[in-house]
Amino acid sequence: MAKVYTEEELNNFSRETLMAVILSMQDQIHQLNTNMERLIEQIADANNKRYGRSSEKLETISGQLELELIFNEAEALTETLYVVEPVEEDVIQPRRKNKGKRKADLKDLPIEVIVHTLSEEKLQDVFGTDGWKQLPDEIYKRVRVQPAVYTVEEHHVAVYAGKDNQTIIKADRPKNLLRNSLLTPSLAASIMNAKYVNGLPLYRISQEFLRNDIHISRQVMANWMIQCADRYLGILYDRLHKEMYQFHVLQADETPVMVTKDGRPVNSKSYMWIYRTGKSYTDTPIILYEYQKTRNASHPREFLKGFSGICVTDGYQVYHTIEKEREDLKIAGCWSHARRRFDEAVKALPKAKQKESLAYLALTMIQAVYREEKQLKELAAEERKERRQLSVRPLVEAYFTWLKENISRIPQKSKTWEGFQYCLNQERYLKVFLEDGEVPMHNNAAEQSIRGFCIGKKNWVMIDTIAGARSSAIIYSIAETAKANSLKPYDYFEHLLTEIPKHLDDKDLSFCEDLLPWSKALPEKCRK
Repeated sequence: MAKVYTEEELNNFSRETLMAVILSMQDQIHQLNTNMERLIEQIADANNKRYGRSSEKLETISGQLELELIFNEAEALTETLYVVEPVEEDVIQPRRKNKGKRKADLKDLPIEVIVHTLSEEKLQDVFGTDGWKQLPDEIYKRVRVQPAVYTVEEHHVAVYAGKDNQTIIKADRPKNLLRNSLLTPSLAASIMNAKYVNGLPLYRISQEFLRNDIHISRQVMANWMIQCADRYLGILYDRLHKEMYQFHVLQADETPVMVTKDGRPVNSKSYMWIYRTGKSYTDTPIILYEYQKTRNASHPREFLKGFSGICVTDGYQVYHTIEKEREDLKIAGCWSHARRRFDEAVKALPKAKQKESLAYLALTMIQAVYREEKQLKELAAEERKERRQLSVRPLVEAYFTWLKENISRIPQKSKTWEGFQYCLNQERYLKVFLEDGEVPMHNNAAEQSIRGFCIGKKNWVMIDTIAGARSSAIIYSIAETAKANSLKPYDYFEHLLTEIPKHLDDKDLSFCEDLLPWSKALPEKCRK
């Protein structure tokens, strides 16, 4: 606490003492102002996260930015690189009728033709006895929905005995998913689709069954999901894990999850890790979840032990730790995380001051990198790499030069300072995408792939057991990979749970080849 001087004490001070007191007070006032600005920023940031829009789009800028105020190194840019135009999604497009859209939307549905005609008597009343001719029909389409129909399969297995009653045989029967259970592939698939695709908690699924006079408790369904994942879907999960090692670029992320019975104190955080193939591999994408009790380096170290290539992540240190241990693994950074702190800093400022801030200038520079990268989206990997060297690298290099020149102007611990620190600490990783055309400049694809799990988590809040968490990881993996490969999850689950039980006794697991989500052997009904 600062000392309070009386008027008499101040009158008795020498000139030198008064100078020292005034300078000390100036330092204190400056520190108080800095702390107050930081608190105001934190409050504004908290309010924005609570009440504001979650979008991170930069406000549309018209005209040309005066970027000579931003960059000092002329060799790193040209005048034409930084004309910032509104991004496509920020421009309100005129509404146009999309001819043929309804026909295209309905083309894969079965059609039942319903004919509406007039009676002979009605036609004679209108046209008399002169007769009439029929013109082409007026045709319109409507969609009728048939609610779920539940049927009990009562299997009668023929039993035969010899006349001596010594030999008894039974007719062949399909293998049950679970012994003495009423579970069928279609019933299991419907539960998986409801929970792991549509995000419904088991108690709501149970209530919906009950409204259709089917009594299945959520405990029973949870047990079914665990056993089906462990016995059947886990086989395909392991195959997809091996397939993932064939790719050059992976992306990774993780999100917390609560597991109530994991042997630790209540409210201990567990984590669902996600690994997916790079964004550019659109023909055979793979998305895999993995449950772990902690967030330490041992988990990605084990999961990625057979992988050689580049892994795109956020700035989490454990990935960098693993990279230092191996020569065949490189970690690439995420530019979305780089811009996020600046976006928070800008939103925390009054609107009148936003465009004057260094955070706003940082956002415009990052946006320029994004715009130039967007132009290369359709190119092949090698050509994209070459073009990045010509048009994207100068922007990136100039951006980091600007950061280093301006870091000293930023109050420490502020949001803008955090953004500067993050980018400078991650510089090496944020530049990796420049050297490889297959590497995306951000990790958005991984974050989007984990969204289904996060939406479900808001509904069911927590997972009861470790076995439940592991089975959820397997089923979510199959569901998300199916969606990424344009398959219908329900039909794909039903097909897997019909076919995999037939091969449990096989020593050779090559049958999985026909079950991969991009296999041409899949039934047509599985495809969107």
